[in-house]
Amino acid sequence: MAILILFSMLLLIVFAENGLVDLNSFRKERDRLVEKNESLARDNLVLYNEIERLKNDDKYIENIARQELGMIGKNEMILKPQSVSGKRSKQE
Repeated sequence: MAILILFSMLLLIVFAENGLVDLNSFRKERDRLVEKNESLARDNLVLYNEIERLKNDDKYIENIARQELGMIGKNEMILKPQSVSGKRSKQE
C-alpha cells in the first residue's frame, strides 16, 4: 500500500499542474526569453551608436547621404561612362 501511495505521489509530482513537466517547459521558455532579451539589447546598442553618430559625426552623415540617398557634394560632377557595346555597334 505504501509503495502504491509513493508511486501515485511521484506521478503527481511529475505530471500534475506545476509539476516537473511544467517546470521544464518554464525553464525552456525562460532561456528563450533571456536569449531574445540579449539579442534586443545588442540591437539597441547598435541603434544607439548609430543615433549618436548621426547627431555628432558630420563625415558619417555625409557618407550616409552619398550611399543611401545618392547625393553629391558641392562642386562635384557625376561622370557616366559610355557602354563599350554601344561604341562597337557605332563603329561597325
